[in-house]
Amino acid sequence: MKRYTLLLALCTLTMSVAAQNTRDTKAPLEDVNKVRDLTLDSLNKANTARPVPGSSRKGSNPVLFLVGNSTMRTGTLGNGNNGQWGWGYFAHEYFDKERITVENHALGGTSSRTFYNKLWPAVLEGVKPGDWVIIELGHNDNGPYDEGRARASIPGIGTDSMIVTIKETGVVETIYSYGEYMRKFIRDVRNRGAYPVLCSLTPRNSWSSETTITRKSETFTKWQQEIAREMDVPWIDLEGTTARKFETYGPWKVNYMFYLDKIHTSEFGAKTNARSAAEAIAACEGLTLKEYLLPLDLPMELFKREAGKPVVFFTGDSTVKNEDKDKDSMWGWASVAHTVFNTKKCTLVNAAKAGRSARTFLEEGRWDKVYNSLQPGDYVLIQFGHNDMGDIAGGKARADIRGVRDSSHVYRLEKDRTYKVVYSYGWYLRKFVGDVREKGAIPVIISMTPRNEWPNGKIERRPGSCATWAKEVADELGVAFVDMHNLTADYLDRKAGSKEKAAKYYKRDHTHTSLLGAELNAKMFRKGIKKTDCDLKKLMK
Repeated sequence: MKRYTLLLALCTLTMSVAAQNTRDTKAPLEDVNKVRDLTLDSLNKANTARPVPGSSRKGSNPVLFLVGNSTMRTGTLGNGNNGQWGWGYFAHEYFDKERITVENHALGGTSSRTFYNKLWPAVLEGVKPGDWVIIELGHNDNGPYDEGRARASIPGIGTDSMIVTIKETGVVETIYSYGEYMRKFIRDVRNRGAYPVLCSLTPRNSWSSETTITRKSETFTKWQQEIAREMDVPWIDLEGTTARKFETYGPWKVNYMFYLDKIHTSEFGAKTNARSAAEAIAACEGLTLKEYLLPLDLPMELFKREAGKPVVFFTGDSTVKNEDKDKDSMWGWASVAHTVFNTKKCTLVNAAKAGRSARTFLEEGRWDKVYNSLQPGDYVLIQFGHNDMGDIAGGKARADIRGVRDSSHVYRLEKDRTYKVVYSYGWYLRKFVGDVREKGAIPVIISMTPRNEWPNGKIERRPGSCATWAKEVADELGVAFVDMHNLTADYLDRKAGSKEKAAKYYKRDHTHTSLLGAELNAKMFRKGIKKTDCDLKKLMK
């Protein structure tokens, strides 16, 4: 009887302490995002796609382990099948793979508490002396303590804890503060002889003013910095690095950095965050992980810029740049642009590439080289269309969604079974124009060249296609527009009059131009630009 009384007293005391902890501990952070990530609910399936910890190790090289949530690895399989990508998927692109490998162990839906309890023990098994672990957790440290997602940590960096019973399962769990979970991660990594690094959260598509991205400066950012100082570990400011970029982009561009919601990033946003993480590592004083980074130089067009002379960039397909070798080859008109431009006043850079659509010109990084090369006062000529119609997921997989309305869809590409978000033709033109204006340069949209097809005795016009959509976008955005499609077609109707007589302007097929045809298109550009109020006309002969 005495033993029973003692046990009852101990039980009552324990319940009293737990109840007291519950009363004294801060309320959990509210889940203001209201985005339900179900990845954690399909943990077994998710683990089939996550790497075996340490399996990427090459010899005695270190491994960089990434620990985070859906902003680092989005979706159950992390393969972009919902149009969302985490930055951890692209992080390896910034490190020397011959000296270090990068493993993305993040999982959507996890908080510091749930990652530590459910995933961390297995990850830690793969960590060896000399490895690195970047920890970016906090987006999900909110909501109820003991029901539903049951993933909240106690706000702050205190050492307090509380005991809860999960309502749905009856599991009893001790919960710690966000800061205490960070301390646990740090201690565990150090006990393995490895190096922990804290990383601030990715920014959301949330604006505290018209020009300022919202930051978590009074919560997770502050708490991480305090723990980093206390525990003497590096802290990299991913949030600030990306937010500063977003603030130069403006709302329309920031919107497409995300997909489906305002938290999870598109491929554009994930790549931006991956670069920001690398830049933040490079900027972190005393962080020797930077020694494993590849050069962070931005890809650019290589040319000699002359002081006082603007650069005119040409972007487009094979009608803009082709073989351009001799009189018997196919020619793009930008390769003979010197015949109509005054090259004493400007520098001409032909960045076009045969076979490209607006979509593939962007996907292959060709647009980024132009974008990164721009300076205020430069000009960018944008002419796509011939390759923007056709197969989207099959065949050459280069077409856009038809039309000018902003739209997108996730497609699974037949050639490699990967997923890609494809946008409309009008969307790609809007992006190009926005990027050019962001740099203080001047965009010019040009309709695609006509084909040597003559239905009903007149050269083909293609209304309801890229030939007219280009003008619609130019009118909408107030961009200078040159209607080369109709200017060249009008000339050929008048001067040639038939497919046979127009053949000398084409080479080998009905689309690609001969040297004579390229020179004709260049002259039509000059004629068209002179009808606009664009200052580019001052650079013409």
